Amino acid sequence: MKKAKFIFTGLIILFLSFGLMAQTDPPDPPGEHGGDVDVPGRAPIGGGIFILLSLGAVYGGKKVFDFRNKEEE
Repeated sequence: MKKAKFIFTGLIILFLSFGLMAQTDPPDPPGEHGGDVDVPGRAPIGGGIFILLSLGAVYGGKKVFDFRNKEEE
């Protein structure tokens, strides 16, 4: 039962985070930057952060899984 609760909680957190990733910056006011000018400081890092967080969650989950199996033996 504890494993099912743990997995269910993890899935809820994962699915709720997708809505937060969809948010973007508001558009610039017209005439301020004059078209498609690259503005410094606006690098698209959202995908990389998601990958790193996912890998960290998988690694942490494996560590917890191994720790719990070690206690049972």
